[in-house]
Amino acid sequence: MVMKVNLGTMELEILGMNFGCVLSALSDAKIPEKECLLPLVSKLLGYCIVAASTTVKLPQILKILKHGSVRGLSVASFELELIGYTIALAYCIHKGLPFSAYGELAFLLIQAIILIAIIYYYSPPMGSKTWIKALVYCGLAPTVLAGKIDPGLFELLYASQHAIFFCARVPQIWKNFTNKSTGELSFLTCFMNFAGSLVRVFTSIQEKTPLSVLMGSVIGIATNGTILSQIIMYQKPVPKKEKKED
Repeated sequence: MVMKVNLGTMELEILGMNFGCVLSALSDAKIPEKECLLPLVSKLLGYCIVAASTTVKLPQILKILKHGSVRGLSVASFELELIGYTIALAYCIHKGLPFSAYGELAFLLIQAIILIAIIYYYSPPMGSKTWIKALVYCGLAPTVLAGKIDPGLFELLYASQHAIFFCARVPQIWKNFTNKSTGELSFLTCFMNFAGSLVRVFTSIQEKTPLSVLMGSVIGIATNGTILSQIIMYQKPVPKKEKKED
């Protein structure tokens, strides 16, 4: 059930979140115990991440559409990111983790697919290599997401997805460094990625997710934090308007 209420024992559970112990403590004018409060905060933050993830890549998509350019963006970074999201989502579904612990991956995957399509559209004419990569992904992704692969291979894929996410950021970080510019990268999207990784570390600890899941968030903090700092470092100062002399 989505919502469970037990008035006798002061229990109120909504979407897996137990508000009962918190309400009971507040009704007695007491501060809720840590064992009661932290799991609730974790669940709330988890659902907040899921909600925010529905639009996290929208600023990047709108910026590309507005300028009609993918200047400064590393296509390889976005391609690897798409593969990483696919593997991570498939693994979390396969492990039966609560939706609040991974739900954002579903929305990020959908937006990543849209973003890749837009980047391909505004990039130089696609060659046969690009088409082959797209067709291979479309052929394999449904099988991976359905979990219809050997369990050992599944574990190996998930173990590699941290390296995939790390490698997805490296080309973009290097391109920013060599160009001394972040091109069309969206500050808002990068900031939301960084903040989401920070919060996800806390929720992963509280939800007792596998260590590999936690490590993915830690890597996200390091790489997204680097890109965010580059955007701040390389942004061009807004020219001051000169005052007109009378």
